[in-house]
Amino acid sequence: MYQREFDQRLKQFLPKAVLFYGDNHYLIDYYLGIYIQKLDAKESMLTLYYDEWSFEQAKGYLSQTSLFGGINLLIVKHDKKIPKKELEQLIALANKSEENYFIYGYTGTPADAKTLQSSYSEKKGGVWVRFFEPNIRDGIPLLQQKSQQIGLDIDHYALQHLMLVLNNNLALCANELDKLAILGIKVTSKDIDRLVYSTAPLATEQLLIDLFNKKPVTDTITKLLELGEDEASLLRSTQYFLNQIFLFHAYIKLHGHVDSAAILGYKLPKQIEEQKAQLALRIKSASLLKIFEHLLESEIEMKQAAATQREVLLYSILIKIQQYL
Repeated sequence: MYQREFDQRLKQFLPKAVLFYGDNHYLIDYYLGIYIQKLDAKESMLTLYYDEWSFEQAKGYLSQTSLFGGINLLIVKHDKKIPKKELEQLIALANKSEENYFIYGYTGTPADAKTLQSSYSEKKGGVWVRFFEPNIRDGIPLLQQKSQQIGLDIDHYALQHLMLVLNNNLALCANELDKLAILGIKVTSKDIDRLVYSTAPLATEQLLIDLFNKKPVTDTITKLLELGEDEASLLRSTQYFLNQIFLFHAYIKLHGHVDSAAILGYKLPKQIEEQKAQLALRIKSASLLKIFEHLLESEIEMKQAAATQREVLLYSILIKIQQYL
């Protein structure tokens, strides 16, 4: 089920065994917190996060009877799947006693999580909830609630601006609210511009990766322009990115492997290195040459264009690159 349906269910009762997964890890933590608070289980719960995971420990915890009639809340958070047989034993134990609850926050890919859903059928006493990437409309009420809890005076427009600056990353937004609360003043958009570091450079990198993977990019371009990035800087970033892809392309052809330290003079994180290597291998030399020529011509066009025409020109420049790929 989805978040709204689960919220309606929470108003009636707390499901005994729940699987949380999806692209919004902030909401996974948010609902874990709701269970802890509603069950008053902070002192009695067992949390098994990532490498702490132990089926025997989890099973033993849910099999025991609380000495003082309290709650046994088991919270597992992991990016790896619990084997089906073990998972269904824990779900059964959660439903066996009124004192037991089992919450599984799966942080792996949503595609992998779908295979877990069958274990959380209504018949087996389970519920699964999928969360999606946050948007401003859904994120602001959560941040308003967070602001009230920590006594931060901040209005709707400032929260909206914060989400734009931090690329809708709710976890980062919540952390920044904690820091802003220290000021003890009403926080405005100007305060956010002054004190919060924008994630625009990361968003630009993601834009270019999506661009060269031939994914839709118009929404990301619009968001970056709203964050204050100008058309010329985005064009320069594209040229720099293309130059990196060319260097990766040439190095792999010469040496048969990838080494970002040798290519760029510094080591990239392994995931980024592999991502750029895959792009470099996919693009043909002839396509790289066409894109280089296109960007050189586009740079001249951008410099000659009126300020009111640059945004439209940028969209056309970037979208045309995908035609060469």
